[in-house]
Amino acid sequence: MPSILPLGDPAPSDGLLPAQAADGVAGRAFGLYVHIPFCAVRCGYCDFNTYTATELGGGASQDAYASTAIAEVEFAAKALRASGLPDRRLGTVFFGGGTPTLLPAEDLARILTAAVAEWGLEPGAEVTTEANPDSVTPESLHLLADAGFTRVSFGMQSAVPHVLKVLDRTHTPSRVPQVVQWARDAGLAVSLDLIYGTPGESLEDWRYSLETALSYGPDHISAYALIVEDGTKLAAQIRRGEVPGIDDDDHADKYELADELISAAGLGWYEVSNWSRTPEQACRHNLAYWRGDDWWGIGPGAHSHVGGVRWWNVKHPTAYAGRLAGGVSPAAGRETLDAETRNVERVMLEARLSSGLEVAGLGSSGRHAVAGLIADGLVDPALAFKGRLVLTLKGRLLADAVVRRILPD
Repeated sequence: MPSILPLGDPAPSDGLLPAQAADGVAGRAFGLYVHIPFCAVRCGYCDFNTYTATELGGGASQDAYASTAIAEVEFAAKALRASGLPDRRLGTVFFGGGTPTLLPAEDLARILTAAVAEWGLEPGAEVTTEANPDSVTPESLHLLADAGFTRVSFGMQSAVPHVLKVLDRTHTPSRVPQVVQWARDAGLAVSLDLIYGTPGESLEDWRYSLETALSYGPDHISAYALIVEDGTKLAAQIRRGEVPGIDDDDHADKYELADELISAAGLGWYEVSNWSRTPEQACRHNLAYWRGDDWWGIGPGAHSHVGGVRWWNVKHPTAYAGRLAGGVSPAAGRETLDAETRNVERVMLEARLSSGLEVAGLGSSGRHAVAGLIADGLVDPALAFKGRLVLTLKGRLLADAVVRRILPD
């Protein structure tokens, strides 16, 4: 969750949504995102809205945070009902951060229990928490599973010590297989997050990280190219020449290697940076984002979307806690998307999925561009002729360029 909030219109203090938010609501899934803004150490590449425990106090402290988040859960439920939206059970819940598992497992369980009390869970609902490998124990993972969590996403990032050091990660590589086994013992599905393109990481380093991660038999792997954000420690190190910069060709080589090895291990891509062992083990919460479903984001800086209305909470945990203590919405701003903007976003997001886009739903320029995309080897020709635009491996490498060519007129 980026730390810089967008500009937008003022958000009402009562959190009520315009009538258009209820249009077509029966056809959209509903999920909950819970932002836990705490980290033991701020990683040098991270631009997310996170804080170390010593930076905060009062209602924003780690000790008080669960109660503050529950206050927003209750506020959200009341605001949705007062806006005329029907109650919908949660299909997915995702605890992200930060490091959610820096909070006691009992606190995460309390937040989930409060959400279930307000909305209920769909049968077979997906409930995920992110975790650092050094922030869980066998006992905490069992407690989470008993509370209703179904999967855990571990921030492995790399299996190479010197790469982890550049990223300021605090765990050792030997910790990862241990926590994977603990999660399995607790009955949780396991996802591993990897980062490629770290300054000083060789192609063989990346191969070793991939092969090591795959040896643990995860249900899901995310592999993201490192992006150097302005204002981060890593950006300053690159600017001063202390570490090498990012190389696009290196990123492309590493993505191709990731797809080769992950696919050979039996996981299939379903989004440009994500692979799952079966379609059922894809991250349904993230799919809801990419498909334009509804979700309420709990926590400082968290973003929400319901029926084409998008809003975001105040960034700082102290301001966030203060607003909820006063019984008012923590939203800092919001925007109501028009039909054209929603369609542009649909194209941008669905083009990244293995399910692809309906060619008929593109604008005239987008439909005319399909032949060129086929000729350039960027989309699957057989599927394009059947009316769906699905990226090839080359197309995934150039996904942003493909999107620019097919955006609506």
